[in-house]
Amino acid sequence: MILNNQNDKPALLGGTRTFEGRFPSWPIYDRTEEQALIEVLRSDKWGRLDGDVTAKFEAEFAKYMGMKHALGTSGGTTALSSMLGALEVGPGDEVIIPAYTFVATYNVVVLNYALPIIVDTDIESFQIDVKKMERAITKATKVLMPVHMGGIPADLDKIVAMGQKHNIPIIEDACQAPGSEWRGKKVGSWGIGGAFSFQSSKNLNCAEGGAVTTNNSEFYKACYAFHHQGQTENAAGFGTGEGTRGANFRMTEWQSRMLLAQMTRLKEQDTRRTENATYLSSLLKDIKGITPAKPYAASTNVSYHLFMYRYDQRQFAGMSRARFIEALRAEGVNTNTGYGRLDRDPYVTALAKNPYYLKVYGEKAMKDWLESLKCPQNVKLTDEALWLGQSILLGSRQDMEKIAEAMQKIQKHAKDLKE
Repeated sequence: MILNNQNDKPALLGGTRTFEGRFPSWPIYDRTEEQALIEVLRSDKWGRLDGDVTAKFEAEFAKYMGMKHALGTSGGTTALSSMLGALEVGPGDEVIIPAYTFVATYNVVVLNYALPIIVDTDIESFQIDVKKMERAITKATKVLMPVHMGGIPADLDKIVAMGQKHNIPIIEDACQAPGSEWRGKKVGSWGIGGAFSFQSSKNLNCAEGGAVTTNNSEFYKACYAFHHQGQTENAAGFGTGEGTRGANFRMTEWQSRMLLAQMTRLKEQDTRRTENATYLSSLLKDIKGITPAKPYAASTNVSYHLFMYRYDQRQFAGMSRARFIEALRAEGVNTNTGYGRLDRDPYVTALAKNPYYLKVYGEKAMKDWLESLKCPQNVKLTDEALWLGQSILLGSRQDMEKIAEAMQKIQKHAKDLKE
């Protein structure tokens, strides 16, 4: 790749910004969304208990996913909680999760007083290391819960085989991956259930919201009951329903109608993100020290929520990652460091002293759990990782060239840019 700018001095050193335009803003909307909200407003039916829009969204989302059932929930977190509730996960159980994920993956486990078993990262893909995942299985393992980080599918061939071998159900945290596919089949359909998020940053957006997907009708009924106070009918009754626990995780008609409007653009936007991410990855091959996350070969579609890549400061004259971020932003490209070290965060490690966990598991078991939180590859990844948000991937092909051009310019002048 050859720099297009005649003046290739970095902006931080007084040069011209590489990218003078604007990447697409998010969310994207028009009169479609405006009319959708007016329709719900005038219907006088704003909740799913007396409306029919949520059922319509669930049918459309299930069709899009190629699955039997979709259940709208109030968020991606509550989609996960509904499934763990349906499986009766509780004290004494272990749930295997990745070290590189949003804290919600951890939170839904500890809310049930189960023990989160945090597994190290495959640094090339940014996904859970399946070899270490299998080694983490014990007699107490109740659920395997991989995350399809950034929209890249985890290694589902090995995870599904692992679940079958040990007779352990798989819940896919696909909150960042609506539309991603493994061997031509949507993620969220490989385990007993999948969770999706429609939070404001997500590729399909209604500010807050989520969904459970499953092909198992009995599991769907159990998830529905759990998310609806234990009740199984689409109405609020005076009885106590079924099961022993439940909550109110219902989706509203406002969220459902907004999602139906947003879905009219989903396929087109997904295609653009995938094409741009693939093109950008090809451009970055020319820049030593910039390594995009590598999807597994069986990932037949990656619905990029994030463009994740690693930065090796040794290839940039020892320039710190923080200085690289500053320099790239000065060139007009916003990047950030992404998630931190879940396995080392005080929020997580403090669980070892939680009085309820000490009561359930005992002091020795919690000390052993704390000692098990050794994820060296995740430490390395979080020292190097950088993200570009999904809306950047909605730009033009030329925009992707400008991103690569900016990185190349920074590398060329790295010695002068060092603090």
